[in-house]
Amino acid sequence: MTRRPLLHRHWPALADTLPYLPLGSGPTPVRPLTGPGSRTPVWVKDESGYGEGGWGGNKVRKLEWLLPQALRGGGPRTLLSVGGLGTNWGLAAALYAREQGIDVALALIDQPVDAHVRAQLARLRASGATLHFPHTKGRLILSLPWLLARHTRGLRLPYVLPAGGSSPLGTLGYVECALELAEQVEEGLLPEPAWIVTAVGSGGTAAGLALGLRLAGLRTRVLAVVVNDTLRLDAARLTALAGKAERLLRARGAELPPTPVRLGPEDIVTEYGWLGEGYAHPTEPGARALRWAAEEADLELEPVYTAKALAALLALAGEGAEGAEGAEELGGAEGTEGCFGGGPVVFLNTFGPRPDGS
Repeated sequence: MTRRPLLHRHWPALADTLPYLPLGSGPTPVRPLTGPGSRTPVWVKDESGYGEGGWGGNKVRKLEWLLPQALRGGGPRTLLSVGGLGTNWGLAAALYAREQGIDVALALIDQPVDAHVRAQLARLRASGATLHFPHTKGRLILSLPWLLARHTRGLRLPYVLPAGGSSPLGTLGYVECALELAEQVEEGLLPEPAWIVTAVGSGGTAAGLALGLRLAGLRTRVLAVVVNDTLRLDAARLTALAGKAERLLRARGAELPPTPVRLGPEDIVTEYGWLGEGYAHPTEPGARALRWAAEEADLELEPVYTAKALAALLALAGEGAEGAEGAEELGGAEGTEGCFGGGPVVFLNTFGPRPDGS
């Protein structure tokens, strides 16, 4: 029996207007993290196991809504997207689309190369995706007409998706996740969080969480730890993306409250203090958080996204918030309760490697 997503259960009309392709099993687990060194209760919602193909994590939830769109309207067409050399998004798209008979083409932008990126690039080469290397964002923009022509099949243009799958449709993956978190709170598996902390590389995860939390009736705020300086990812852009996702739900028949959800700075706070020199550039706080996660929390992170987000959480939950450009916006008292004010905080682990290294 096909699993019904919570969006379809809450708003049954969407079952006929927003097709869904189950690719993972939920709910993903929540558990307390011990030992962060503060009085702030810290939990993790671990998305690493989400996905039944060759890759897991947050990208899979987006693909559950995006791939059905790529399959509509006749024969197969190529999915065309963009990412860095070590893109998790591109790998997940390639692996899950291939299972549906969809070809994938990826334009890869240069980023600092380390062991993680080299391993990921090897996986990308083995995935069956067609890889293009424009090297820079500027050259990518110039090459777009050629890429579109190169991957057009007859009269069917490629299905073009933004980096990270962060379109309004892809954003629904994290509206779904927020509804799932709300159910876990209702079941008593964790207290209602004051904050949920996530890395932000393209915006869809944070925007979807913020919208879904409000639709679920939770007061939880989103701390968006920005790890990408090649895209505009401020709070205004994230709330605008959430608004587009809400309008999509209304247009497809969801009977939402008549007044739109008006997200603002109190709902999403963006934090740039752990970006370092730029996208994919390693930082020492990130390296320390990565080691701490492996040794103390049984979490496998990576240096580009999740390690930087956890570094921000650990610093802000503790006594020191040095480097936290947005710390004053968090509204909590400093000291032993940190900048979160002592309320429960959830770390969203979005990295999803498979145990066999595939």
